[in-house]
Amino acid sequence: MRSSAAARRYARALFSLARDDGRITEVKDELAQFSALLEQHENLRKALFQPIHPAAERRAVLVGVCERMGVQPTVRKLFSFLVDQRRLVDFEGIRSEYERLADAAAGRTKASVVSAAPLGDRDRERLERALAARTGGVVELEIDVDPSLIGGVIAKVGALVFDGSLRTQLNQLRASLTKGH
Repeated sequence: MRSSAAARRYARALFSLARDDGRITEVKDELAQFSALLEQHENLRKALFQPIHPAAERRAVLVGVCERMGVQPTVRKLFSFLVDQRRLVDFEGIRSEYERLADAAAGRTKASVVSAAPLGDRDRERLERALAARTGGVVELEIDVDPSLIGGVIAKVGALVFDGSLRTQLNQLRASLTKGH
């Protein structure tokens, strides 16, 4: 998910507060739990995100949900602020950016991998080790399967793309053979 500039600013501010409190992981978990709750309960999502409900009602719902979930004051204040500023719609962008910041602080990187076939545990571990060696940190894989690759994988880590697909290799071979004639 691509986050807005406002979502990135809010995420950086929240990250700074969480870092000062030594609660980076806890805040990340609270945001993830709240996101999962919104995904599971459509009525809650509608009550919080539809402008037909007054801000005071939405804030009260958020306070109740946060109390039941055991959400700490820093995240509660963020939610209240977002309601007051009419920026609750940026929540997923804030959560996504905060997660990226927390992962970066912990030396973790996410890699998007597309493979021609499902990867077994051994292949997955080998790929994680290879990407970790290349990037210098811990790599978490998000794997999708695309049979049109014919064989191999394409891995994207940040701006780096490692294309080891058979489809690409065949295209490169075709291009070099046609240049020769």
